[in-house]
Parts: sequence; structure tokens; C-alpha cells
Amino acid sequence: MAARSAPSCHLRLEWVYGYRGHQCRNNLYYTAAKEIVYFVAGVGVVYSPREHRQKFYRGHSDDIISLALHPERVLVATGQVGKEPYICVWDSYTVQTISILKDVHTHGIACLAFDLDGQRLVSVGLDSKNAVCVWDWKRGKMLSMAPGHTDRIFDISWDLYQPNKLVSCGVKHIKFWSLCGNALTPKRGVFGKTGDLQTILCLACARDELTYSGALNGDIYVWKGINLIRTIQGAHTAGIFSMNACEEGFATGGRDGCIRLWDLTFKPITVIDLRETDQGYKGLSVRSVCWRGDHILVGTQDSEIFEIVVQERNKPFLIMQGHCEGELWALAIHPTKPLAVTGSDDRSVRIWSLVDHALIARCNMEEPIRCAAVNADGIHLALGMKDGSFTVLRVRDMTEVVHVKDRKEAIHELKYSPDGTYLAVGCNDSSVDIYGVAQRYKKVGECVGSLSFITHLDWSSDSRYLQTNDGNGKRLFYRMPGGKEVTSTEEIKGVHWASWTCVSGLEVNGIWPKYSDINDINSVDGNYIGQVLVTADDYGIVKLFRYPCLRKGAKFRKYIGHSAHVTNVRWSHDYQWVISIGGADHSVFQWKFIPERKLKDALHIAPQESLADSNSDESDSDLSDVPELDSEIEQETQLTYRRQVYKEDLPQLKEQCKEKQKSATSKRRERPPGNSIRLHFVHGYRGYDCRSNLFYTQIGEIVYHVAAVGVIYNRQQNTQRFYLGHDDDILCLAIHPLKDYVATGQVGRDPSIHIWDTETIKPLSILKGCHQYGVCAVDFSADGKRLASVGIDDSHTIVLWDWKKGEKLSIARGSKDKIFVVKMNPYVPDKLITAGIKHMKFWRRAGGGLIGRKGYIGTLGKNDTMMCAVYGWTEEMAFSGTSTGDVCIWRDVFLVKTVKAHDGPVFSMHALEKGFVTGGKDGVVALWDDSFERCLKTYAIKRAALAPGSKGLLLEDNPSIRAISLGHGHILVGTKNGEILEVDKSGPITLLVQGHMEGEVWGLATHPYLPICATVSDDKTLRIWDLSPSHCMLAVRKLKKGGRCCCFSPDGKALAVGLNDGSFLMANADTLEDLVSFHHRKDIISDIRFSPGSGKYLAVASHDSFIDIYNVMSSKRVGVCKGATSYITHIDWDIRGKLLQVNTGAKEQLFFEAPRGKKQTIPSMEVEKIAWASWTSVLGLCCEGIWPVIGEVTDVTASCLTNDKMVLATGDDLGFVKLFRYPTKGKFGKFKRYVAHSTHVTNVRWTYDDSMLVTLGGTDMSLMVWTNEMEGYREKRPCDSEESDIDSEEDGGYDSDVTRENEISYTIRALSTNIRPMFGIKPHLQQKEPSVDERPPVSRAPPQPEKLQTNNVGKKKRPIEDLVLELVFGYRGRDCRNNVHYLNDGDDIIYHTASIGILHNVATGSQSFYQEHNDDILCLTVNQHPKFINIVATGQVGDSADMSATAPSIHIWDAVNKQTLSILRCYHSKGVCSVSFSATGKLLLSVGLDPEHTITIWRWQEGAKIASRAGHNQRIFVAEFRPDSDTQFVSVGVKHVKFWTLVGRALLSKKGLLSTLQDARMQTMLAVAFGANNLTFTGTISGDVCVWKDHILCRIVARAHNGPVFAMYTTLRDGLIVTGGKERPSKEGGAVKLWDQELRRCRAFRLETGQVTDCVRSVCRGKGKILVGTRNAEIIEVGEKNAACNILVNGHVDGPIWGLATHPSRDFFLSAAEDGTVRLWDIADKKMLNKVNLGHAARTVCYSPEGDMVAIGMKNGEFIILLVSSLKIWGKKRDRRCAIHDIRFSPDSRYLAVGSSENSVDFYDLTLGPTLNRISYCKDIPSFVIQMDFSADSRYLQVSSGCYKRHVYEVPSGKHLMDHAAIDRITWATWTSILGEEVMGIWSRHAEKADVNCACVSHSGISLVTGDDFGMVKLFDFPCPEKFAKHKRFLGHSPHVTNIRFTSGDRHVISAGGDDFSLFVWKCVHMPH
Repeated sequence: MAARSAPSCHLRLEWVYGYRGHQCRNNLYYTAAKEIVYFVAGVGVVYSPREHRQKFYRGHSDDIISLALHPERVLVATGQVGKEPYICVWDSYTVQTISILKDVHTHGIACLAFDLDGQRLVSVGLDSKNAVCVWDWKRGKMLSMAPGHTDRIFDISWDLYQPNKLVSCGVKHIKFWSLCGNALTPKRGVFGKTGDLQTILCLACARDELTYSGALNGDIYVWKGINLIRTIQGAHTAGIFSMNACEEGFATGGRDGCIRLWDLTFKPITVIDLRETDQGYKGLSVRSVCWRGDHILVGTQDSEIFEIVVQERNKPFLIMQGHCEGELWALAIHPTKPLAVTGSDDRSVRIWSLVDHALIARCNMEEPIRCAAVNADGIHLALGMKDGSFTVLRVRDMTEVVHVKDRKEAIHELKYSPDGTYLAVGCNDSSVDIYGVAQRYKKVGECVGSLSFITHLDWSSDSRYLQTNDGNGKRLFYRMPGGKEVTSTEEIKGVHWASWTCVSGLEVNGIWPKYSDINDINSVDGNYIGQVLVTADDYGIVKLFRYPCLRKGAKFRKYIGHSAHVTNVRWSHDYQWVISIGGADHSVFQWKFIPERKLKDALHIAPQESLADSNSDESDSDLSDVPELDSEIEQETQLTYRRQVYKEDLPQLKEQCKEKQKSATSKRRERPPGNSIRLHFVHGYRGYDCRSNLFYTQIGEIVYHVAAVGVIYNRQQNTQRFYLGHDDDILCLAIHPLKDYVATGQVGRDPSIHIWDTETIKPLSILKGCHQYGVCAVDFSADGKRLASVGIDDSHTIVLWDWKKGEKLSIARGSKDKIFVVKMNPYVPDKLITAGIKHMKFWRRAGGGLIGRKGYIGTLGKNDTMMCAVYGWTEEMAFSGTSTGDVCIWRDVFLVKTVKAHDGPVFSMHALEKGFVTGGKDGVVALWDDSFERCLKTYAIKRAALAPGSKGLLLEDNPSIRAISLGHGHILVGTKNGEILEVDKSGPITLLVQGHMEGEVWGLATHPYLPICATVSDDKTLRIWDLSPSHCMLAVRKLKKGGRCCCFSPDGKALAVGLNDGSFLMANADTLEDLVSFHHRKDIISDIRFSPGSGKYLAVASHDSFIDIYNVMSSKRVGVCKGATSYITHIDWDIRGKLLQVNTGAKEQLFFEAPRGKKQTIPSMEVEKIAWASWTSVLGLCCEGIWPVIGEVTDVTASCLTNDKMVLATGDDLGFVKLFRYPTKGKFGKFKRYVAHSTHVTNVRWTYDDSMLVTLGGTDMSLMVWTNEMEGYREKRPCDSEESDIDSEEDGGYDSDVTRENEISYTIRALSTNIRPMFGIKPHLQQKEPSVDERPPVSRAPPQPEKLQTNNVGKKKRPIEDLVLELVFGYRGRDCRNNVHYLNDGDDIIYHTASIGILHNVATGSQSFYQEHNDDILCLTVNQHPKFINIVATGQVGDSADMSATAPSIHIWDAVNKQTLSILRCYHSKGVCSVSFSATGKLLLSVGLDPEHTITIWRWQEGAKIASRAGHNQRIFVAEFRPDSDTQFVSVGVKHVKFWTLVGRALLSKKGLLSTLQDARMQTMLAVAFGANNLTFTGTISGDVCVWKDHILCRIVARAHNGPVFAMYTTLRDGLIVTGGKERPSKEGGAVKLWDQELRRCRAFRLETGQVTDCVRSVCRGKGKILVGTRNAEIIEVGEKNAACNILVNGHVDGPIWGLATHPSRDFFLSAAEDGTVRLWDIADKKMLNKVNLGHAARTVCYSPEGDMVAIGMKNGEFIILLVSSLKIWGKKRDRRCAIHDIRFSPDSRYLAVGSSENSVDFYDLTLGPTLNRISYCKDIPSFVIQMDFSADSRYLQVSSGCYKRHVYEVPSGKHLMDHAAIDRITWATWTSILGEEVMGIWSRHAEKADVNCACVSHSGISLVTGDDFGMVKLFDFPCPEKFAKHKRFLGHSPHVTNIRFTSGDRHVISAGGDDFSLFVWKCVHMPH
């Protein structure tokens, strides 16, 4: 039965023949040591041409497909394919892994590149988005990621001359990337007219922003910036696959087989055509080229590597060959020489020398080859072909002997008989043919018995028998040579087989896994001499088994390297080597066989490191050689810790129940009770499934855990303090080397590890996001900076953390089986060990991964289960305790010796200064010397040794020891039974703490007049506990069965206990001796109760659904209550002892009369009136409110009412203890809740005087004692969480501004749709109508007139080449807040509108702009720290959070020079609505508009996200850091205020608590400010300001404003607070107030804006000035001394701004908007000169030709004419009911044309005076009018309409002009039409949903600007009749530019915004003459 252990021999990879040339490129380089690095299959190869030696890197688990060389040329990065592919960075010298980068890409890693100094690595994935990812590879950390392109990316490179720039190229694109913060932003390369848009295959970067790239057609494209500037045509005749830059220049290689060398300016130096050289051939294709000095390396598609010396370029040296295209299946070994023969689908047969590692012969055949065999004398070589033929060659010279074709399907296997007379040929058509060799291969026999294709054949040694395997897995035998099938097993038994290559048969049963019937082993070969068998399978694994191996699931050693299926494997003729061949990887691997005797010498060579072990993991299916698992360990491995519902799921579950609660909450609900409880003492310690979780702290307190509580126990005072940050079972605990901090890990869906301070009990850091289900082991490093943790997910993930930063450093899969312990090396922080079930692994960190090596046991021991481990006195030494009681001693990874230490498992061990201490299941503590030579002392844990001061009793002698710790002169011991003991060095033992043992605890009773309680548990004990100061177990009694309930008699003398077998007993309450017992029921007794008063009756409820009533005095059963349909859960007596109230599992509430048990029906109203002796019921009207919203998921298991009937305490399945006001009527009552138990709270009881509440945890076995604190009694301490499941409905009123802000939905520009309801076919898609007279090009006809009348005819026309933003009139105040700030001591202000950040100089009004945002800015903040002066952060709107360019982002920039310092792409989908800097200025807080309103903290300089968490389910308006803190901040929003703390990587929050103030209710909070001593002020929707101390409401400043308080500002220098609200100006009040530091006194300021109500949205305070931003888009400066107001910025209040008109001669312009105003702006003075309130929304405005009159068109159909000088109305008229869209004066000032949405244009004759009677109108306009233009002679009008049609009408008759020729000859006075052939080019390809809204041609007539729905302003040449004309685009507006105009002299362009209500003034830059 030798197959039970793996063979002790070993294979070592010696050589790999092949190179991966297919589907890869740029994968071949010279290292610094002049070695050559490349890859094949899953192996990185470093080849030394000088020594002809190969080294292998085997850290990958699948095909490598990409490779990059570090600039120093020693390190190599390789990327692989696979479901979870990773990147390895490794050293080409030692071939050891340096770093692993993982968990980001999927499918595979297509390209890799290092940057100039080698610090960063970029990778491109094969996923659908071709993700581009930048890594800090040394730390294994991803810095940035973005979607790369929609199609494949072929190459990527860092720009080596510009920092933070990259270039990538691929299918039909090239992209230029810039990296800033965590954002990678691409710009597409513009091919333009210089070259065709085509696929770019490779690239190299050069100086001066030049990039050279190789294209698919063989051209080289040269780029400058993002533009293609020239092409080098015909550089190659076909695709250029590789480009390599070096000091001398560039080398390119292409599909045409040529290498070209170029100098540094890309001038050709030389060309080498490899096809023409002696080694060349037709069709040679170059995939990789590397040029170093005078050597060039070339890799080809067909797996060859050439080395060319430049001087002798026609003699390339072939240094590697391999098979190419197609699969490789054929392998044969020469019988006498060290040769191997392979044949492949590439039709070549090759002979390899295994000694020289070289190809010695090659021959090409006609057909793909599938199998091969060499005759016994080594002369003939037979090859089986895919087409059914076979060929025989002479080995000597490869000449053909014979070619036979008898079959049609592929020949898969052939073999010569051992005596050389026959050749057996197996075919895919299920037959084997036998040919006679001497008869010139005549067919002599045929075997037909198989039903499937033949896979394997073997001959017997005497050549008389043949065995075959087929595709069905059948094994058949035939007599030779005739081919008759042999069926008798007897005959076969004695046959000796010459070779064994069959996969089925008794001898090779063991190669198959135990329970599998799969057919994935492709080949085996037996080595009879060495008694080993080698196999090859579909997973790329070569395995060694013992031979024969008879039992399924034998042990093996496994070797990886091949990528996918290994098709064949054979021993060499002298068994020195194994040759394996890979199907898809075309490679031939040669392995050296190292037999057992040589292994000893090989041990000093460390076992080859690889991520998949060489020693098999999977082969442990046969446990026979491992001793049976210890029962305790067995139990423990079966615990899964999975929960149906995790506490993390509650918010979602609540959301799902929203509807249910809405209906229920119409009634006003009770407040939560006034009392609260505080955890006082916990009886219990978790020892049954945890180890080494008990320690002394610095000051000698004891720290341990139970349930969800971390406990710090003071043994002098017998008191406990608690860490309550966890919300589920804690499973592990470790202490910091300084013994002041503790790390605890818990159960959870995304379980967290908390690191907390034992002094302050505050969390320092919380680590989440890497484990699943739970964390079972943690350990600190010796320097205390790092933490290692192990999860309980299926692969027991190991994570290494930098815990203070909360960063995950590295992660790896640990083991399939449970890991019990992780220990970090005290000497080397990068090393650690893990130990567990049959597992001991030594790990070292490599970047983001960990590399593990199995402990090497050798012959010393067996693969045992390790329960504990420690490091010794050097970094090499480690010790582990096994499940059999041994201690293993390890040096490096080798087991040196074992020492017997305990009977049964060693559960705990500790290293001391001079030795070790161990503890085991045998209950013995042993002290050892420092080398485990001798045991110095043992202590047995026995009752006899208990010292008098013990706080309890030992249940049994020698309890199993689970934790040991030394310190303060004592040994601390934790046992499996939940006891904590202190052993004095001299022997006495003190018991400190104890709890119940394993098994659920349900029974709980409190004494009627003493502070004691009794508990009974499934652990078969009944215990009495003292709740008074001594906190100890007074008595314990073992029961024959577990129990579920108990009860004291009213006099306290007797104790009744119900047991799980249906019996119950009464015991003496003092001695616990039996008084009497009964056994009347079969099922569990679930509740037991004495009647009140004298205790005459005892009611006993059982799961049989009956209640028995006994007379206590006579000990007889006197009644049975029947009628319950389900098991009984609770019973209560009334005060007279006459009535029983009963709850059942079916949620029935029943009543029975005592003592007979007659069922009563009592109306629910009456139940309240009955006086109950106790209330433990969970049903009924009085406690309807205790059932939570998510009642389906969780049950309320217990309740108990205080004796004063005021407070009801409940316990539920989620581990919550809650307090309700009694009676709790109405659904979903409000409560206070407490988390300490992990899961089910099984019972709760108040003590006799209500001073304490006792609660029991079912599965956490803990008894918790809480003190009851009366109302008004509150220490300052972490408060209970007073939440009810539902937020209150009242929110303090309604305000239109708040509602609008809350409900606004932000869309990104790219998705904006048309603002006008256009219909019809877009102009660029319309069929062009043929013109009547297409004139010949040269014609005698008069020249065409000018399209446009030009008014600067005298000057030379100069086209406009650029627009520069000069002024912006507008401020986003309507839905954004706190977004106006002072900079530079109040000289400048900063604010934003649309997507522009504006720095505005107060004195001069001049502006400068930050224009890097690509969409609307929603929030802005300024860094207040002096180190970061003038640093601004702005957050913008975005789409989904996919990290692409349209994802929401935050920009941090310098306000003075407008440099972007960092861009943070965030996961807030929809947008960022609030940003805030921390006190040190290094952190940034952002809030998203996503449904969860996520809050994120960033380290903005690095672009690193520190922490993120869902904020609230409703809108958060503002979140701000406390001005003195980097960790604390406050968020406010809809019915929400939360106080947050950042700990490590986690965010903890507390809701604001209202309960102390009468009738305070949670309102919608809008703004926040801060005061000293942790005061926080929040402004509410009702105008009150709430004042909070910590998170508790302590005061309300009522009516601080009359309307919502929208803005608050804390002045850092003096602490004064400014508030801004919405109110009507009055004598005493004002919309802005300045308050003292405590918000007690204030001074109000009125804003003299003339508005009816002032609505302040932003306030800021500078030196003596207050800066105010309003809802009406004004920014006002208020002087504090004189209250004088100075309006700095004006803007339209509402939009869109449709109307725009520029003055004919001066730099003025008019705008008209939806807000009912027309405003006059002065560009030179940079301000608003005037505004007219019209009372109705205005749509259009126009100056008369002289500039003396203004016409305004209104939305209601009216139009008005004003005189400019006096602003008096000259005339007004309303002939239409719908909006006027355009209004125009004719150039001769005679006519007024008015176009409306009633599809009409009306003409008015102005010479007839102000009566304005219509003289005519234009008919049959098909849709609403958009724009109109008069001709220069005032005789024609062109009209564009809403169906994309343009018409021309005569003026004033209104006749439609149809003659194209006539239209073509008109000269227009202005051109504002978006339609017409002259402007066809302005319509873009992307305008499916969006339109061009407006256009304007310059006065010079040669430039054209347009505005569109995407918010872009574009500049074209005019006319632009070709489609998709070239243009420049200018961003800045929000979606929808509604109008655009040139000012006089073409000096400026004005654009008007639709969504941003802003006016942009662009300066025109004219081309120089």
C-alpha cells in the first residue's frame, strides 16, 4: 500500500525548448548580465548564451503573455492569463519573486511597462474595457485605474521624457494619457488628414513630445502631442509588430521578416531581411526585437530566437527553436541514445539532444503529425498523421522508408513491439492495425473491440499481447499479431508489459482522484526500476506517483510550468530525464529525475519556490497515515460561523421594509424610555473554539473576549471595562508588543478587525474589506506597525496590514483547510508562519502578495495538524505544537526534530525570554528551556490547588487549556470550559472569571429578594451567580441532562429546573440538592413558573404544547392546559395566582385558568387591566411595538418588565438588547438598543429591585449583568445607541429651495438631450436637393455676391484662430452652498459656475479661470492650512463610478497659477456634492449623490482613498471636518445629523441624540459650524440652530433665522460664527448674522438687494468683511463695522438665458432670461450696468441698427420696445399667445420681424409709430421659429424652424421664396441660422439626441461660432458646407448653450448658458497678418 505517501524522489526542470512568439510581442530582452529573458508556456526563462544554461521563474499559474524589463535591466515583470490573473515582478538573477500584483485585472494581462525610474508599472487587462492600471509595484498597490479602450490595446509605454504621461495603442486608436492624483485621463490621438485611421501595433516615446508608432500597414506614424504630424511610409511592407528604443536609436521588426534600425531622429540606418539569410524561410514574421550595442535579438512567430551581430548581419545565430502553430502531440524517445523526437501540427518532426539541449535534426512532412515511435534498434521512426496515414523514416538521415494510408481518421498512437517485428497503429476510428516491419510494413492483423477512439497502447515484453485504452476509458487486450481479443483475466494476469503508458488499469488506479470519473489525464509513463510513474493532465500539471499505485486518490508530487494541457510525457531511455510536451504552448520540457538517494544532497537547495506548491496539496484525500483528529479539534473544524443574517444586512433589510413601516407610522409613536442600561459585568470567556486570546496589559489588567465584547478585567478590584465596537462574535485577539493596544477580529459578511487602546477603550483603527465570514487569527509584528490576519473563507485568506493607515499591504490564499494561527517573524517583518489542519507554511511578503512554502517534513515526522506556533530566538527557528501532543522544531522550512510535550493536542505556546511555556488538552502547563531539551516545571490545573480568593469553582480537574500568557509573576491560563485562572509560580491557582461551557444557555431566573441569579444550560450544569460586588459563581451542580429553564420559588428557598428530556426537578436553592423530580413529558421543558404569593402551584410548560400545573405541597399534578397548537415559549401568572398567560411558537397568546387549566378567551383590551405577577410575554397589544420592522428575519425571543411596570427589556435573535417604554402600543416602537451579545439573546430578567438587568447569550454562553440607570442620570461616556428602526416623519417643515436642491437630478453633459422640442431629420442626414444651375467652375456669369455683408471692409480680413475666456457673469447659488471664499487676505474671491472655477479680483473685477473640469462643478472648498495656501478643491457631476473620464471627480488645484495638483476619480456615482479639507490640510472629505450618499476620505496628494462608507439613505447636504481635527467630522442632511470618526481605514458614525431635550425632533439639517470643547452647531430647515455637545443635543437656538439656515461659517482666528438664512428683510432681522463663539448673541446684517426675500447660500468671513453668496446669483461683500453692502458679482437668477444682443458699436450687450429680467452688461468695466424687471419670462432681445432702441420678446407672446436712453417703454403689443423666439429690426430700421412658436413671423412697420399694428406675416412655416436674419437690403428674411428646415421670405409681403438660384445670390446682414448648406459642417456625428442650438457669423464674414446641447462652444470657418467640418471646441458651459453672438469689431464672443444661467465673454484671438 505504498501509494499512501507521495514518492520521495523528485523532478527538477532542466531545460525548456521553445519561445512564445504567437499572439505576443515585445517579450525578449537582454538583462544587465547579458542574459536573455523571455517566456514560454507558464515559465519565465533566463538563458545564458555564454554558458548555454537556463534558469526558470515559476511563480505563474497559467500562460504568461506579457513581459517588461525594468530600466536597470535586472528585474522583470510578467503577466499571465486566467480568471484572476496576476503580475509578478521577479529578479532575473536569482529568479525569485520580488512582488505580486493582483486582484484588479480579469481575463489576462496584455501589456506591461515600467516608467523611467522603474518605480511604477503600468498594465493593461484583457477584460472588455481593456483596463489600464498603474501600480506602485514595490508595495503591490494600485495607484490608478481607468477603462483603456473599447477594443484591444496592443502596446503601452511611459513617456520617458515627461513625468506622469503614458501612450497606449491598439485596434484603430492611439491614446495619450496623463496621470494626476488617482485619475488617468486619456486624449485620443488625432489622425487628421495626415494618415489613415488604422490599427497601431507598437510604439516608442522620444523627446519633445514625439511618439513613434508602428501601424498595421507597415508605415511608421510620428506624433507630436496628440496630433499625427508625419508618416514614414513603407517602413515595412506589412504590420510592424515590435519597436525597441535604445541609446543609439530604434529597431523595428515586422510581419515581413525584416529588422530595420533607425537613428534617434528616425532616419533609416540599415535593414536586415531575415528571410534572405541562411536560417531564414518564407513567411518568417518578427514578433519581438531588442537592440543592445552591436547585438540584436529577434523573436519570431514560429518560436525561434535569433541573435544578430550587426557586423555580420547576414549570419544570424539561431539560439532557440521550438514548434509553432497548432498543437503538439507526438513524442517518442530513442531506445539507446539520449534523444527525443517530437512532431506537431506544424508538420515538422524534430529530434532533440537531451545532453546538448539542442535541436539536431528537423524534417517537414506533408501532414500534421499526431504520434511517433522509434523501433527497438533505433533505426526506424514511425509517424502517425492527422489524415489517417503513417510514414516511416530512417532516423539517420530522415529519408522515407514507407508511407501507408489505410484509415481516414487521425492516427493517435503507434508503438513498435519490443522484439521489433511489428508496429501497432491506433486510430481515431476505434481500430488498431498491426503491420509487419520486415514485410515492408504489410498489414498482418487488426484489433476491433473498442467503441471509441484509441488513446494508448502497450506491448507485452514477449511481444505476444497488446493492451489498449480508448476514449470511453475501456481497457482491452488482444493476442498478437492476429488481433483476437482476450477476455480471460487469468491469461492476462501473468503478462509482463514492456512499457506502461495506459491510463486505466489496476496498477495506475491511484492516478485518478477518489471520486472522479473524468478523463483529463492525457499520458502516463511507468519507470519500473525507480518504481515511479509520471502523468500529464489537462491542467498543465506533471505529477510523480509511486508505481504501482492501486488505490484511487494516491499521493503525488506535482510540477507546474506547462500552461494548459500537457499532451504527452515519457521517461528517457536511461530514466535520467522526463520529457513532457505541451499542446497549446508548443513547448518541450526536459525534467531531471532526482532519485531518493540523491535528495539528501539536494536538500541544501531550497525547494523551488512557486505559488503552487511542488508538494501536492490535493493528495490528502486518504487520511490513513494521519492519526484520527482529536475530538475537540474535530468539533472546532466543523464550526462555520456562517449567519443567515449579518448585522451589516440590516440597513438593506430596513429599506426593503420601508413600505410596511410607512403605513404603520401614521400613529404617533411613544418616545423611547428615559432609563438606560450600562454593561457592568460579563461572566464568560471564549475558550471552546479560540486559542491564545488572553493577555496581561501594560498595567497588569487582563484582556480577553467573550461574545461581541472585548473585556479588560482588573483583578485587584474585580471590575471589568468593555470594548463594545464589535457587533458580532469576536473570534481572535492579539496584543501589541507594548501591551497597550489590542487587535480583535470578528464574524461578519465583511468582517472587521478592530485595533483599540486598553486604557481609553477607543478604537485606533478598523480594518475591513479583505476577509469573508470572519477573522480567526491575528498577530502584531514585533515593531507593532503591522498586523497579519487570517479569514475563515474557503481559502482562509491571509492579509498583511499596515494597521495605523488601515492599508492592506499583501494578501494571499492560505489553505483549503482551517488555519488556526498566524505568527509574524519578530526579526524580519516581511516573514510569517501559518499553522492549521495538516498545514505549516512559511510565508514572505512580495509586493501585494505573499509567497508560501510548505514546511518540509522529510522522514522525521508526518504531516500533522498544527494547533499553535511561535518563533524562537533567531529568525530561522520556529516551533509548532501538534494535535498529537508533540512540539515540532523547525529551522527555515525544514523540520529538525520533534519533542513529546503533552498527552493530546498542544493548544497554546508562548516564547519567554529564556524558554517556552506550553499548555494542552491534558490540563497541564509546562515550562521548557530555550531549546525544548528539558521540561523545567509542570503545573496541573486541579480543584485541590484552588486558592481561597477564587471567584468561583472549577468544574472538573485538568480542563483543556486553550490560552496561556505570562507576566506580573503569574501564569494566566484560559480553559475550554470558559474559566480564566491565574497560576502563581509557587503553585496556588486563583480562578478569576468563568462562564458556561459549550452548548446553548437558555434558563435564567433572578432571586425574589437577593442580588443573585440562577442559570441552566445545555452544558448540563445549574449555576448560581452572585450579582453583587463579588461577581462570582457561588455554586454549581451537574445535571444528568441539559436544561432550558429555571425559577426561584417566591420565598427563594426552592429552585425549579426544567430539563431537555421532559423532566423537571426542584432543588434546595442553597445547597442545590434535589427535593423532588418528575418526568411526565418527552420533549424539552421550555418554561417553569411558581405561582405568586405563597408559591402554591408550579406551572411547567413543554415543547409538547402542554402546560402541567403541580401542587407544590402535595407534589401532585393537578391540571393540564391544552389547546396550544405549537410549542410553548413563555408563561406568566397573574398576581392572584389564578390565571396563566401563555405564548406559543405559532405566535398565539392564550389564557388558562389555574389550577385546572381551563382555556379562557379574554379581549385584548382587558388583558392590560389584569395585574400580572410578571411579564415575559412577547405577544399582545401591550408589547406590539417590540417587534422590529424586519420581523420576518428575526424573532424577539425574550422580554421582561420592570417591577415598576415602566420599562420592558427584550432580547432578540440578532443579539440586541432593547429597552421600550411600557406599554408599547402601536407598531415599531422607539427604543434604545445595546449590542454586546453576538447572536441570540435567549433570556432577559430584571433583578428584584430593578437595579440590574441580566441577559443570557444563547450561543455565546455569556451571562451579562447591566446596571439600570434612571432618567436624567448620565455620565459622560460613550452613549447607548438610541435608534428606532424608522426615522421620524416630522422634519421641521417645508421649504421650496430645500426641496428643489434635494430632488434635483444632475446629468452629465455627454448624456444631455435637446433643449428645444425639435423634430424631423437632422441637416447632415437630409438628402441634398440638386441645385437648378450647378455652375461650371469657370463661368462668364457675374461672380457670386458675398454671403454676408461685412462691416469692416476697409481692413484686411483676419480669421479668428482662438477664443480665450475673459469674463463670466454668473454664480451657482441656486443649488450649491458654501462655495464662495476669500483668498489672498480678501483681495480675491473664489467661486464657481458651470464647470469653471473663478478667481475674481475684488478691486478690479478681473477674473481668471480654472477650466480643467469636464462637467458641472457642484461644490468648492478652500484649504485653510498655512502649508497649503490657495489650494482649492472642487467636485463635479459625473456618470457611473467606472473610473472613466465621465466618472465624477474632485480636482485639487492652486487658485493662483491654476495648476492641477491632484484629480480624484471617485466612486460617488452621479456626482460629488460636498468637499472639506481636514485640519492639517492633508485629508479631503467628499460626499456623493449616489443613493447611499457615500462619504469618502482621501489622502489627496497621493490620490489615495483612505476610507469610504455609505452615509445615509437620504440626501446629505454638507459634511465638514472639525477645524481642529483630522479624524472627526459631521454630516448633515435630510432628517439627519451624524458625528463621524475616522479610525484607520474605517468610518464610525453616531447619530445625533435628541432625547435629553423635551419635544426635540430630528429636522432636516442644512448647515454645520463648530465651537470649542466639541460643540457643533447645525442649522435647520425651520430656522432653529441646534447645539450639540459631542453627539448629544444640549440646546436649541430657536428661530435664529425666520427661514431655513442654509449656510454657516466658523472663523478660525476668533471662533465667531456667521449664519446665513432665507428671510424677508425687516428692521431687526437680516439674512446674515454674526454670532459669538457659543451662538448666544448676534448681530444681523441686511443685504440691500431690493429682493422680497433674501436667500443666502454661502457665507465666509475675512478681515472685517463678510462675503455672502445668494440664491439670486449675487455675491455681496458686507462690512462688519458699517454694514455697507457691495455687490461684487451679478447673474441671472433663473434660466435658460435665451435672449442675447450685442450693441452695434460699443462693448455692451444685453441678455434676457426666464427670470423676467433683461440685463445690460459692460465688458470693459466687467459689470452689470442695469437691469429691467419685466414681470414675465423674456425669450429674446435685439438692438436696433443704431443702438437707440431695444426690442424684447416675451414668453407669453408679448413684445416690448424700449428706448435705450431713458429705459422708457416706446411701445408694446401682444398678438400671439405663445413664446416669441426671435425678434429683429431690419437693417434700414423700418421693419420689426417677430418670430414665435406659433409657427409664424409677424411684420410691423416702425415708421407708423408706437401703435405697432401688424402689416403682414409669413405663412406656411412648418414648425416653430428658431432664428431669423434679414438680408442686407432689408428685402428678405431667412427663418430656421423646429423641423430642421430653413425658408426665405420676402419682406414685408411674407411671400415664400422658392428659387434656389435667387436665394444663393442674397447677401445677408447677419447670419444666426443653424440651418442651410453654408453651415452644414457645424452638425456633428454625435448629435443623435442633441442639437446645435445657436450660431453666429463674425462681422468679418469668415468665422462662425456655434453653441450646442453638450455645452460646447465651437469655432468654424464660414462658410463650411462639407459635413463634419474641422473646428476648435471650447468647454466651460453646462449642458445647453442657448445663444451666442459676436460683439462689434469681432472683439469678443458672448455665449449664454441654458442650465448654468451664466454668460461667458470670450476674447477673440485673430491670426496675425
